Amino acid sequence: MKSIYKSAEGERAVRERYLKILQHWPVPNQQLRVATRAGETFVVACGDENAPPLLLLHGAMANSAMWMGDVAAWAARFRVYAVDVIGEAGLSAPSRPALASDAYALWLDDVMQGLSLTQASMVGVSLGGWLALDYATRRPERIESLAVLCPGGVGRQKIGIVFKTIPLRMLGRWGRRKAAELVLGKGPANPSPAVQYFLDFMALIHKNLRPRMVKLPVFSDEALQRLTMPVLAIVGGTDVLMDSAETKLRLERNVPRAEVHYLPEAGHFIPRQSTPILEFLLTHSVFRGTILRDA
Repeated sequence: MKSIYKSAEGERAVRERYLKILQHWPVPNQQLRVATRAGETFVVACGDENAPPLLLLHGAMANSAMWMGDVAAWAARFRVYAVDVIGEAGLSAPSRPALASDAYALWLDDVMQGLSLTQASMVGVSLGGWLALDYATRRPERIESLAVLCPGGVGRQKIGIVFKTIPLRMLGRWGRRKAAELVLGKGPANPSPAVQYFLDFMALIHKNLRPRMVKLPVFSDEALQRLTMPVLAIVGGTDVLMDSAETKLRLERNVPRAEVHYLPEAGHFIPRQSTPILEFLLTHSVFRGTILRDA
């Protein structure tokens, strides 16, 4: 099997940097290793162990570090499990089974079993949004509520941007930064040291990790209609990877309890969504008892 990294040195550099970043997780946490049929899966758990469970699934070319700006707010009300997706730049197994299969749903079955969960809410972004939707269409009884940002698999996936970024990726660090800007938009003009450190980490991942060169399978109308739980989708009108207008239309047509936030000026990276997602999760949690009211 071909390595998901371009070199052993690159893999080591990404992992070492990630471990350093995890030392600064903003709230007390446990770092867990869960056995699954796809290999060991790394999970950062935080929040009250008696609070309702919330699983987080990050996007491609990333890991659970992407949630560090959100997790403090969510962990105040939920027991949060940030899952490193298999086959990505985290500490989980390098497995990349076929997306057009039930392999990822079976993997998440194992993750939930390893965490002793029978039901949970989920938040996913991009590829993680696709994974969350895929699981929820196959196991709707296990998902209490679902929030996805710029998810794949609903609106048309745009491939033109891939060809635009290929030559840029060959131009060293400057080219990789420009390629990232085409996809995610320009970063802040004067980032704080912490933000700059994270941006440098993302650049390190893009330098060393082999991307998944496949299109995400598109959910049929019938599959989307199986999403009987409350669903929040946050999408950007200038997303260069996904057709957000089509995502909005298909979710509103097929998902009875869908709530779509269409942000016309936003792209594929949509920051500052911690509060809207938290409000949605709290509104639709069946655990709206003492833990949530008094937190």
